[in-house]
Amino acid sequence: MSQPAAPAPTVSPDEVRRAVDDVRLWYHTIELPHGVASPGWFDLRPILDRMPWPDVRGKRCLDVGTWDGHLAFEMERRGASEVVAIDIPDHSMWDIPIRGRKAVSGTLDAMVGEKASGFQTAHRLLGSAVDRRTISVYDLDPAELGTFDVVVCGSLLLHLRDPVRALEAIRSVTAGVLLNTDLMRVGTTLLHPRTPVTRLDGDPNLVQWWHSNAAAHRKMLETAGFDVVRSVRPYAIPYGDGHPPDRGLRDRVNATIRRALLGNDGVPHTAFLARPAAL
Repeated sequence: MSQPAAPAPTVSPDEVRRAVDDVRLWYHTIELPHGVASPGWFDLRPILDRMPWPDVRGKRCLDVGTWDGHLAFEMERRGASEVVAIDIPDHSMWDIPIRGRKAVSGTLDAMVGEKASGFQTAHRLLGSAVDRRTISVYDLDPAELGTFDVVVCGSLLLHLRDPVRALEAIRSVTAGVLLNTDLMRVGTTLLHPRTPVTRLDGDPNLVQWWHSNAAAHRKMLETAGFDVVRSVRPYAIPYGDGHPPDRGLRDRVNATIRRALLGNDGVPHTAFLARPAAL
């Protein structure tokens, strides 16, 4: 794998640690200079090689819903010629269910702080050339951004009121392939391995809409005009050092089940590599 597109700036270990501490909440665990890692809620590092990555070397790439930028920086590290990362500008633009709209965006502001602070900090410390833009997934437009050889969208569909509409927008800028990962319901995947089943969660506090089994995730991609070309075994994204601890017995039981079925504790995910179908 290639090195980052630009050398990391010269900073001391103390400067890195202070910069990390200045970010109110890290969503991703990201490796930074001097062996410092951000205390993310989720640590993608152990499962990166379990995802169905295409070759990104020399490719124009897009990361949809980047948050702290882990997947964008990973594509840069793997040798992409250009990486664009998009996300919404602030927490008020989440697809928050109507019963939580008065409270949740303010709670997110208080808990997380500025939406892009983690990305900006990691971008500076890594000396990254990733181009972050404030664009909603629903507003992706090839007339504005052009098209991309590789598009990555991770753990976003469950947070969207209209995931198929979002996938159609992603398809409009996908000239090559889409790597799409999202939450998987373990129970409905085991009970209905071939039938698409999605549960409407509608939790305003977690801003979660849809909990799908593996078949439903695939069906969403196909409905949005993609052909799946590769899939992998389900895996669990481990919790990072910043994630809140288990709340009780039910959490511990579920963690035991996830370790038995997926090899480790964390959030169960499916991942597909897909390309736009000929329509």
